[in-house]
Amino acid sequence: MKFTYSLRFRLTILFILTTVIPVLIIGFAMPFYYHSLLSKETQKLTENTLSSLTQNIETYLDDLERLTITPYLNEDVMFSLKLKASGQYERANPYTKLVADRALYNTLPDYLKNTRHDILGTILLPFDGSVFVTSNNYSTGAKPNYQYKSQNWYKKAVKADGKVAFISAHFQDYLKKDEASQVFSVARLIKDPDSSKPLAVMMADADTVILKKILKDIKFNVRSTTAIFDDKGQLIYSNHPIPNQVLKQLDEKKSIIKGANDTYVTVEKVIEKTKWKVMVLLSNSELKAKVRWMYLAGLCISIGGVIVIFIIFFVTSRWLIKPFKEMTKVMKEVQEGDLKVRFNIHGKDEVAQLGNALNTMISQLNKMIDREFRAALNQKNAEFRALQSQIQPHFLYNTLNGFIGLNRLGDTKGLEKAILGLSGMLRYILDQGDWTTVKQELHFLQKYCNLQKLRFTERLDVQIHCEPEMEHWKVPKLLLQPLTENAIIHGVELLERPCVVTIVAKRDKLDDKSYLLMSVRDNGLGFDLTSDFYENNRIGINNVKERLIISYPRAQFEIKSQLGAGTEIEIRIPEEDLKK
Repeated sequence: MKFTYSLRFRLTILFILTTVIPVLIIGFAMPFYYHSLLSKETQKLTENTLSSLTQNIETYLDDLERLTITPYLNEDVMFSLKLKASGQYERANPYTKLVADRALYNTLPDYLKNTRHDILGTILLPFDGSVFVTSNNYSTGAKPNYQYKSQNWYKKAVKADGKVAFISAHFQDYLKKDEASQVFSVARLIKDPDSSKPLAVMMADADTVILKKILKDIKFNVRSTTAIFDDKGQLIYSNHPIPNQVLKQLDEKKSIIKGANDTYVTVEKVIEKTKWKVMVLLSNSELKAKVRWMYLAGLCISIGGVIVIFIIFFVTSRWLIKPFKEMTKVMKEVQEGDLKVRFNIHGKDEVAQLGNALNTMISQLNKMIDREFRAALNQKNAEFRALQSQIQPHFLYNTLNGFIGLNRLGDTKGLEKAILGLSGMLRYILDQGDWTTVKQELHFLQKYCNLQKLRFTERLDVQIHCEPEMEHWKVPKLLLQPLTENAIIHGVELLERPCVVTIVAKRDKLDDKSYLLMSVRDNGLGFDLTSDFYENNRIGINNVKERLIISYPRAQFEIKSQLGAGTEIEIRIPEEDLKK
């Protein structure tokens, strides 16, 4: 079943595809674009901030690292550590013991004094089992019988073999305190510079509160979380509690982290010295809240734009389609014999020009009919004009039917082009005078054929040729139009294959006389000259023959046709008659 759609429906689809949908896309795509842009800019800014943050943390780690090399700076301290490591301390004389004890109990603490309150102190563990604790904020000692060698930080320092070892967050449970502080540390194995033998393990502790102080001066969005992880992925510190499910996703290195009530985008920076990671979990909901107004504005703009577009479309389509409906109605009334009806003209655009031409044509037809029935004119001129007037409404009716076909096909551009073409053709038809030149007649036929090609597209090809010296000869107006129309309607329209209509005007020699030869030829359906079809469709042909004989009595008119091969009609007018 083949559906037909009105011009208004097709214009609606065109408006939706070219205007409504783009407006909706823009209304929602722009906020999404700015949300994405804001997210990228926030991540970039966060990365730059983390670079500064990692530098501050590295500064504290450097201070801790410098504390662990303090024993190397004093010969008496190194002597004491060698004495204890060799096992000779207990057998040494009292003076030697005094020198060793003074170095470890007095000289070393003086070297280890630190003005920063957040660096809690150091612990020195010689290999003879003794323990030396230095604290900035309090005086305390080590717990007795504490198993230092079984601690991970102790093993890590020994394994580093003299290089610095960075210790993740742990508790100072090796000191005599009511409540053990959580610290992060730097540990080092102290070795004999001469023999490279291990002498002691030294560790400097810093309160994790220092990380809070560093992070509190760094401002990210309110719902974001900043955390520090060690090289094993263990959490050292975070400014907000991190649920286990989030920690698990971080360990799996997922790009989008899903929390209980929010999702997060991670930005991280690695502290190269320790391989610790400083990570920020940026809240997606907070980023969306910043552009929520853009989504609302985009929604309002889209809805408002669609409403305005439909109002404009409704007004425009009504303005465009209504005149054609009125013209069709007027033509039907004219066809039924009412020559008093007129088209109501509004404005000065092309549609108004067409309506004006239609009204003019109706008036001309009315006048022609009046002259035919009421005026006693010259019989020859009266017959000629009556024959010519038969062509115009028939031609216009067929052309407007073609417009209806374009309208049903939804070809608005073709319809507009056809209207403009028809307007120019009507000016030619209604121009004063019944005569024209060969050049003007062929130019009119070119416009007429262009209208027909809009209807038949690739099925119709028209070729028009005229010798320059034949262009100025005078011929009756619309002499070839009915022949061309017959060639298209009866020769081309009923076929599915492409057809060619050829129109030629040239000089022809016959019996030593010169003629103006005009021919209309097609390779279409063709017909039998003896058939009923030919007899029933001779109105246009007879009209041309009669007007031709009235104008040029010696003119020749010949028809050649063959079924399946096409039709050719030739008109020959003696040049000597043309010169009169």
